Formats: sequence, structure tokens, C-alpha cells
Amino acid sequence: MSKLFHSAAALSLVVSLQANAALATLSPEPVHSQTLMDVVSALQEGHYSEVDFNDQLSSAVLDQYLASLDPERSFFLASDIEEFEQYRNELDDQILDGQTQAAFTIFNRYQQRRSERLDYILSQLDTREWDFSREEHLNTNREEAPWATSTEDLDELWRKRLKSAVLSLKLADKTVDEAREILRKRYTNQLKRMEQAKNDDVFESFVNALTHEFDPHTQYYSPRGSENFQINMSLSLEGIGAVLQAENDQTKVVRLVPAGPADKAGQLQPADVIVGVGQGKEGEIEDVVGMRLDDVVSKIRGPKDSVVRLEIIPADAVDRQTRKVIEITRNKVKLEEQAARKRILEVERDGKPYKLGVIEVPTFYIDFAALQNGDPNYKSTTRDVEKLIHELREEDIDGLIVDLRNNGGGSLREANELIGLFIQRGPTVQIRDASGRVDILGDFDPKVVWNGPMAVMVNRLSASASEIFAGAIQDYNRGIIVGNRTFGKGTVQTLQPIDHGQVKLTHAKFYRISGDSTQHRGVEPDITFPSLFSVEDIGESSLDKALPWDKVRPVRHGRFPSLSPFMKALLQRHEARTADAPDFVFMRKQVEHFRDRKADDLVTLSEQMLRSEKEENEAWMLSVENERRKGLGLPVVSDLNQADDDLPKDEQGRPINPEAEAILAESGEILVDLIDLTLSHTAANEAQTQTSDRD
Repeated sequence: MSKLFHSAAALSLVVSLQANAALATLSPEPVHSQTLMDVVSALQEGHYSEVDFNDQLSSAVLDQYLASLDPERSFFLASDIEEFEQYRNELDDQILDGQTQAAFTIFNRYQQRRSERLDYILSQLDTREWDFSREEHLNTNREEAPWATSTEDLDELWRKRLKSAVLSLKLADKTVDEAREILRKRYTNQLKRMEQAKNDDVFESFVNALTHEFDPHTQYYSPRGSENFQINMSLSLEGIGAVLQAENDQTKVVRLVPAGPADKAGQLQPADVIVGVGQGKEGEIEDVVGMRLDDVVSKIRGPKDSVVRLEIIPADAVDRQTRKVIEITRNKVKLEEQAARKRILEVERDGKPYKLGVIEVPTFYIDFAALQNGDPNYKSTTRDVEKLIHELREEDIDGLIVDLRNNGGGSLREANELIGLFIQRGPTVQIRDASGRVDILGDFDPKVVWNGPMAVMVNRLSASASEIFAGAIQDYNRGIIVGNRTFGKGTVQTLQPIDHGQVKLTHAKFYRISGDSTQHRGVEPDITFPSLFSVEDIGESSLDKALPWDKVRPVRHGRFPSLSPFMKALLQRHEARTADAPDFVFMRKQVEHFRDRKADDLVTLSEQMLRSEKEENEAWMLSVENERRKGLGLPVVSDLNQADDDLPKDEQGRPINPEAEAILAESGEILVDLIDLTLSHTAANEAQTQTSDRD
């Protein structure tokens, strides 16, 4: 062992001992008692659901608190959990009294166990030599695993975790010594951050174990947490244009802001995991695994026109060892670039050309400031879409497609008014509050801007206001819905300030005019396309304690002629057309392969086997990509990076995703099918009427 390695080992041991010595015992502050009672009051008076403070809630809060601290059951011992059982039926009473000592007792034990684990890891990094030829496996899903009964059991688990981390870095072309140094920095930084834990952090964590039992969108923010919340929200409009969340020890992309730098770059996607951040085009990639979310955000933020590089695990990677470095130029999101935009899609059927208008609506926006100032030219989704429809009508379109893919929602008012462009008048959405009162919003303007054939495109990331629009179009039989089941975000939140922080409360729920909630289930399309976004991983139904789907009374409303007589034929034509379509064959194979791989929770710790799996996955992906390219008449590529480089760009410079374009093209074909079937049906009815008249 070199002198340099000896000195690094000594340094990490000193840092570890210093961190342990500085690990203070945290305790409740006087302000926490009143704050907890303020939160309880807000929950009881303002939350949509009625939840009783009883032993059942107490038990659930204890389980949730333990899961939030140790989700992979890799720090606490079974003896710790047994000791905490004394609180199982006591927390509800303590919460109502504003008492949190039990929460701090548990947290301090967590700090102790985590410190022990990090000490163990750092000692192993300095001394252990790994046998990467040995065939053994690490179980990566321990949410339901039994708690370890001894320190030796935890040592074995963390030995495998450390070996897996080193092996993963080796496969990313790092030497073992380089991997040691990366991991030493990672775990040393975690020890330092443990030292920085504040009483407010413990209090916030415990109170959110309570709020989580009401629903996943209800949350308490301490004064510091409120600031971090605002920072992350501002990151969505300034920086790279992404909303991030912490998930275990990793940073996950929740959504991209339309027209933001990340969206324009086209390389970062929702559900991608960020594992490293580098400054500038040449700056070293800093490992951010295990880092606090606000610390990761601060590294991603930076001055306008500067470059940040992100090392990510792509959401669609079939191999979780896959690492990809992407480059994004920071900028402020230009709201005008989020505006609705149009294009023409041309479809030929039996020698006859069809011209379809496509309007992409990235978000439901309105310039409230301009509206309140009396500006007659204020921007809004509805006003912009109306203008675009008039322009498309001048081009003599045969049908219209409204593209709501990846539209995370926005202004409820705009969703309501946009529906009004396609119906004469009537109800659009129902809103039920915590008292059970139901308000009905509707369109009272008889003006119709487009009364022709129509399709609405949605996917798993279409949420909230998008679901209200798509649901109303479906309930009125106004158009056909194509794509994937939507997100299922059918709840409404409000921020309520309290003396020490603020509470985000779910206070109402959306319902369609059919009476069905958009919550949890979302909107089911009439025709479904393949999607890598699984309902188990993305969407409301993937969130623990999400409010359930339910119904209210339907609202009387007019309907356009039913599409039901055409659905069987539409589906048959779609399936026949896409059965051998190269893009759809590619998507179906990718979805199937991804799900098969994801179902396997065991990761091999044999370097040869892991490299073999990685090579097999890369070869498989290259094979199906080239199979698609051959089917489309494109030249084959020698690696997947070449395929990415070949992607065309749109007018904003974003790479055009071939699957997204294939789905749009097929949506156009389905709309032409609908036009054709409707015309045939109308002609048949007219012929029958004429025959009846002659008789």
C-alpha cells in the first residue's frame, strides 16, 4: 500500500472521528410544540379528508417516520424497532399535546446508526480488497425486508453495497483507487451533513410523517424548508428548467418546464436520476449521491449562459449501471416560449390528401398581471389557441389535434375556457371541497371556434388541468382521446402560513361532469399507445397514501354523437397499421424488455457477469434500434450515441424524438380514420333515409 493511500486512509479516519464527536444530540425547541398544534389545527380544519387522531393513525405515523428515515432498512437494528414499539399507540396523544420527544429519540438513534454505518464504510474503503470474480448478489429492494438482527448482518449488507458501488464505478471506466476516492468523498460528505442537522430538520421530518397520512401532497415546511421549496420552484424557471425531488439517496427529475433549457436540450427526461454535477464544459463531475436536495439544487443553479453538466441514469435505461453525461446551458425560462404553437400534419389516404392542424399546448398559462392592468392583448392559452385555430382554418384543415403530452397543468380558468372553444355551452368540471360542497364550472359563451373532427393527445405526464380538458372532451363525445392514461392528479392544494413555517394543504378535489374523479385513475384514452412510463413508477397511483378515486353525481350536459359505433373499427385499423410499423415495434419491444429487467431486484456482484449483462443490454438496444432504422429506410449505426447525434431538431433547436413523432403521426391516422368512418356512417344514414322516404 502506498504512502499516499496510507495518508488518505488516516485523513478519512480523522474526519470520521471528528464528525462522530460533533454529532450533537438533537431535542425539541419550545416553538415546536405550538407549531405542531398549528399544523394539527390546519389539518383538522382545512384538509379535504377527515382523519381521526387515534391509535390507527399513531401506528401509521410511526411506520411512515421509520420508512422516511430508513426506507431500505439498512441502518436500524431489529432491537431498535422493538424499542420504538412503545410509541406505536402513543404518538397520536403526544401530537395532540404538541409533544415530539419520541420523534427526536428515534432520530438521534438513527443518527447514531447511520454514523456507525458510515464509519464502517470508510474503514472498508481504506482496507478492503474486493474479489470481483466471486458470484454473489445484492438485493436492491429492501422496503419489506426484515430488520437486521445484528451489527454483523448490517456489515454484510453494507459490504455488498460498497462492492456494488465500486463495481458500478469500475464499469464507468474508473480504476479501483479512483472509485475509492469518489466514494470516500461521498460518505465523508454525508458525515459532515449529519453534523449539520438542526432541530428544525427533525421536527419537519416527523411532522411530514404525520401529513403524509392525509395524502402525499400535504406537507409542512419549516422556515428553512419553505426557503428550499421556493429555491427548487425557482429552479424550474431559472437555471435549467427542471423540478427535482429527493428519492432515498438520489435526486430524481419530476418534470421539465416547457421551453426551459433542459427541455430544449432534449437530453434530460422525467424520472431520470442525477448522480453527478459538473461546472462548465471541463469541470470535474462531482458525485451527488446521498447529498441533500437543496445542496444538489445549489450546484445545478448558476449564472445565465453558463454550462452545467449532469451525470444521469436515464429513466429508460434497461441497465441501471448506465451512466450518461449531458450538457445544459443555464438560462431563465422565457414564458413567451411556453405559448401554444401550431403545425400542419399531412396524411394521405387512398390517394386523397388530408391536412390536419396540430396545436401543442405545453401548459395552461395566463398573464394575470396584464389582465388586471386592463391590457386588451394579455396572453393566455385560450386566446392563443383561438388565434392559432383561425390561422389553421385559413389553411383549410380537415381535422384538429390538440397535443397535451407532458402538459403538467396550470390555470384552471384556462382549462375551462379552452373547453369552451369546442362546445356551445355547458358544464366543464366539478370541484368538491372539504365540507362536501360541489361547485360546477362551465362555459357560458355560445361561441365555437372549431366544430370539426378532433383528437386530443395525452400521456402519463399530462396532469391536472390537462386531465380536466381531456376528460370534458371525452364526456361530451367531442373528440377522440389517444395516448396513455394520464397522471391522475385530481386534487387542489393551497399554501397556509403559520407562525413557524407554512403548510401545503389538499383542500379540494376535481371531478368530471360524468361524476368520475380524475384523481388516482386519471383519464383513460380511447386508444392506447406503448409507453415506458409505468403507472407503478410515475403518476398519482404510484404515490403512497394518494387519495382514492371516487364519484359525485353527474351533471346534466349535452353530448355530441357517440363515438362508440366507430371504436371497434378505429382500434382494428390502428392495430393493423402499427403491428409491423418499425417505430411501434421498437416501442413495444423496449417496453417489454424494460419491464422484464426492472422486475429483477438482484444485482450481480461479479464483474464478469455484470459486464456481460451490460454488453448484452447495449447490443440488444443497438439491435432493435438498427432494426427500426432498416424498417424506416435509414442507415444503420454502430453505436447508440450516433443514433442520438442523427436526430433532427425542431424550430427551437430541440432534438425531435422519433417515438414522439411516430405517435403524433399515428394520432393523425386515427383522426383520418374517424373522419372516414363518420362520413361513411353519415352517408349510410342519408341513403337509408332517402330509401324510407321513397317507400
